Amino acid sequence: MARHALVTGASSGIGAAIAERLLAEGWQVTGFSRAPIVNDHPAFTAVSVDLADSARLKQALAALPAVNALVHAAGMMCAAPLGALDEEQGARLWYLHVQVAQILANTLQPQMRRGDRILLIGSRTSRGAAQRSQYVSTKAAMVGMARSWAAELAPLGITVNVIAPGATATPMLQQPGRASSPPSLPPLGRYIEPSEVAALAAFVLSPSADAITGQELVICGGASL
Repeated sequence: MARHALVTGASSGIGAAIAERLLAEGWQVTGFSRAPIVNDHPAFTAVSVDLADSARLKQALAALPAVNALVHAAGMMCAAPLGALDEEQGARLWYLHVQVAQILANTLQPQMRRGDRILLIGSRTSRGAAQRSQYVSTKAAMVGMARSWAAELAPLGITVNVIAPGATATPMLQQPGRASSPPSLPPLGRYIEPSEVAALAAFVLSPSADAITGQELVICGGASL
């Protein structure tokens, strides 16, 4: 029987790329997204969910078959300097990146078994980035959560990890309000492709990564050097 993954943010960018890669590797995939998902693969199920609506999210999770992998890839970006931080924007970021991850894992993990996976899509900027403190703080919190859950779930054989991409060629790169200009190119000389993040995700979700847990795996084209 095909293994089943839930991927949030599956309509575009990294989430869509991960869904496509897992389908190509024989997974059954359910995609959660507020935006319409264009994917006619027979093993793919699209579910319309606004993750900001916690009641709708919990309803969709209750109707979901057991999953072997949870991938929380949905995200948003904002940028503002200290002195101009918007509380509502900060709360939206915290809810989407941190609280939604908690709802997803808290609901789905009790059904998981040895060899199953939880994977959060973080950001290389979890280490700090000027004018992005609200965004960065939520991505740093993801790492702390993942390490805590990894410690709890290791005896059960369930792994928990974070993939932290650098600047990736997705619609979010040009999202209004993210920054005054796109980020500079990393030493590699180009942005990361969503398919490259998806390839790493597929490995982390595979049996070959059974001993990898509690890690923040950075894919940034050398930007961390």
